Amino acid sequence: MKTLKLFTLCIAIFGLTVAAFAQNDLNLPDVSQAAEVKQRIALTDITITYHRPLVNGRKIWGALVPYGKVWRAGANENTTIEFSDPVSVEGQQLAKGIYGLHMIPNPDSWTVIFSKTNTAWGSYSYKQDEDALRVNVKPRALAEMKEALEFEFEDLKPESTAVVLKWEKLGVPFSVSIKDSDQTLQNIRAQLKGRGQFTWQALDEGAQFCLTRKINLDEALRWADASVQNEERFDNLSTKADILKALNRPDEAKAAWSHALEIATAVQLYSYGRRLQGEKRGADAMEIFQAVAKRFPQTVYGHLAEARIKSAAGDFAGAAAEATEAQNATPTDAQKQSIKALIDRLQSKQDINK
Repeated sequence: MKTLKLFTLCIAIFGLTVAAFAQNDLNLPDVSQAAEVKQRIALTDITITYHRPLVNGRKIWGALVPYGKVWRAGANENTTIEFSDPVSVEGQQLAKGIYGLHMIPNPDSWTVIFSKTNTAWGSYSYKQDEDALRVNVKPRALAEMKEALEFEFEDLKPESTAVVLKWEKLGVPFSVSIKDSDQTLQNIRAQLKGRGQFTWQALDEGAQFCLTRKINLDEALRWADASVQNEERFDNLSTKADILKALNRPDEAKAAWSHALEIATAVQLYSYGRRLQGEKRGADAMEIFQAVAKRFPQTVYGHLAEARIKSAAGDFAGAAAEATEAQNATPTDAQKQSIKALIDRLQSKQDINK
């Protein structure tokens, strides 16, 4: 009995000792500090969480990080990479999710591994049968020394980017791309099942997205019609006209455009002309400016439209005079300054449409 009591007392003391030690654990800085980088491509988020070891005068490649062996691509816990939507990595499909990111370095070629296990400590428990994807990439020399390991996003485009691990004097890039149009269309459809279906703006934006990319035009026309039904505006009528034109339905496009012109304000028409210029549709833009000048003479936008028409014709003096009239007519200092910049260009005989 005494032996049992003594054993129980020892266990209790041991438990208290362990608890005391546990309570005294300190939250101290990591030698390899934690970091996170994030990049959005269209509607897809890419997030990399990792630790940043230092070179600290050591030989890295083929020494601290051996060739031919799986490496954690960082320090401490798993380096992880998260994709909020399905992506392509080096042209190969990868589902959305959080992956453990590992690499196998070699002098001329690296293997980048996306593991289904993302909670491991380093690469010690890595198993190849848990791979979601492997891709081979080429390392490249860096122009500058990177003392601390880092991940960066380079060559950013609307539907792709390059993820680059950089450490010491070496960079290891791999490409990530998405199907922007498909994903965005799904997102638009989902939003238009909610409150967006009751506003003219959301439906018009969805139609504009398709029109700009020349995709899904039949559905875009339905969205444009629904937008007009919610509230008839120059914006959605002009969208509808452009979609009908893209669908090769010229008579309907002309009717929609005529109605859009009837209800357009000066600023709406002028802004539409500027948008056409941004889309490299200069001839169409000039037709709009002519309509503005005809319908809204002696107004700020009427004079600005005339200035652009005359500038395109090489009449810089006449264009400068029209721009000066516009400057005198505008009520705001900000717009006066903006127009002054146009006048300065015209006085230097520069075409303000370019």
